[in-house]
Amino acid sequence: MMRSENRFTPRSDEELQKLTVGELKPHNAPITLVEYDPRWPELFEREAKRIRSVLGSKALQIEHVGSTSVPGLCAKPIIDMLLVVEDSADEPSYVPALEAAGYRLRIREPEWFEHRLFKGPDTDINLHVFSKGTSEIDKMLRFRDWLRSNESDRDKYAQVKRSLAKNKWRHVQHYADAKTSIVQEILARTNDSNAK
Repeated sequence: MMRSENRFTPRSDEELQKLTVGELKPHNAPITLVEYDPRWPELFEREAKRIRSVLGSKALQIEHVGSTSVPGLCAKPIIDMLLVVEDSADEPSYVPALEAAGYRLRIREPEWFEHRLFKGPDTDINLHVFSKGTSEIDKMLRFRDWLRSNESDRDKYAQVKRSLAKNKWRHVQHYADAKTSIVQEILARTNDSNAK
């Protein structure tokens, strides 16, 4: 998950608990990265099909995002998915249907584009939910598409991820936030490329 703002200090347990639905469990370990697995797109497709069957036309867009969506890139073995709905803040319109299918709402971030995050019933996924038209959707897709086609930046990003992953992280979100500067650097190149 990408953040626009730079974070020089990790968010406190109290800050993260406010965003977490249920108990916040510390990680207190390095991050496990694995080499790209060609089965990841199949896992994504299976989950996307299940979500479409649960939400029908309320699922405006479902995309495979994050490192598992980029062939050749190392990743945490968790499938990041993007679900676009009409209004992610309107939880009654989609949360009960997802929960009935076994998805668990874990994060609610009203201040960050009304982002919601669900964990899957049987596949390790992060289902990121945003409202239609949110700028973060375009940013996530641009970043994915750029890494799929730009080997140099893909390698650079993998290098930074591997270096950061070795550290002991109290929370996985701290690791994600620590990648902000490299993500911003790469996104700036996608902007430069689009401007030409």
